[in-house]
This record gives sequence, C-alpha cells and structure tokens, in this order.
Amino acid sequence: MRRIGVISDTHGTFDKPLRDFLKDVDEIWHAGDVGSLELADEIAAFKPLKAVYGNIDGGVTRRVLSEFNCFECEGKKVLITHIGGYPRHYAPQAIARIQQLKPDIFVAGHSHILKVIYDPVYNLLHINPGAAGTYGFHKVRTAIRFTIDGADIRDMEIGEWQRILK
Repeated sequence: MRRIGVISDTHGTFDKPLRDFLKDVDEIWHAGDVGSLELADEIAAFKPLKAVYGNIDGGVTRRVLSEFNCFECEGKKVLITHIGGYPRHYAPQAIARIQQLKPDIFVAGHSHILKVIYDPVYNLLHINPGAAGTYGFHKVRTAIRFTIDGADIRDMEIGEWQRILK
C-alpha cells in the first residue's frame, strides 16, 4: 500500500500548505512546470519524487527530467507527462504513449484545472491535479492525494488553497 501525492504547475512554489497536505504521503508525482531543478531537489528531499519537465522548465531541468515518466507503483502502471490532455482530447504525443504503454493511471498537468476522469476507451484513470503554484490564471491552488492498495485506488482527497494574487 502506498499513499501518493500528485502536484503540477508549482512554478517554483513548494510552501507550507503543500508540505502540510503532502506530509503523510509515501511519494510525490509531479506533472511538470516544476520551476527549477533546485525546487525538484527540494521536493525530492521532502519525499521521494517522480517528475517530468513542463513547458516553463529550462534547459538544466529538461536535461535531468524527461518529458514522459512511466513506472509501476503497487502493480499499477503509471504514465506522467505535462502536456497530455484528457480523455477524448489527448495530445498526439500522449495518445501515442498511452496506446503503446497501456497505463492504468495517466497523470498530466498544464491546464491548471483539476480533473479526475475514468477513461473507458483506454481503461485508465486520468488525473490532472490542477496547479499547486502561485503563478497562472487559476484562483485556487490544488493538489491530490490518494492510496494505491493492490488493485484498489482509493481515499482520493483534494487540497485547495486560495491563491493570493500578487
């Protein structure tokens, strides 16, 4: 059994509200737009991190993180990318990977809009955790945590924090 925290679009922010929400997870999955390699290292020092780069991440971050990350967690195949779309509206590069790798869970960011959708076409759970950072058009910062326990994905919770406009 593993407790998972899912974040995206931190844009350089990993503050107390996020740390408090993620303190009891076993690992964090980050769907891109981390903000810097230093922030990725800070998150990884807090909890084990699986991450991808996003469109705002620079050259150093892109050399260390990849565009796609595919791995297994508790017997579930997971695919993470930043610009991936969502069921029936996947980005072309994402749909090619979904068809090739057949993940059970597909995590994407970029939209700054939290979505959790079961996709019956590809038999996967699509997760977009929204935006956890303070930069962007979103008014509410969001993150997700849940449990993977064998075949079960359960106990999904959403964290929400008002974004203070600067």
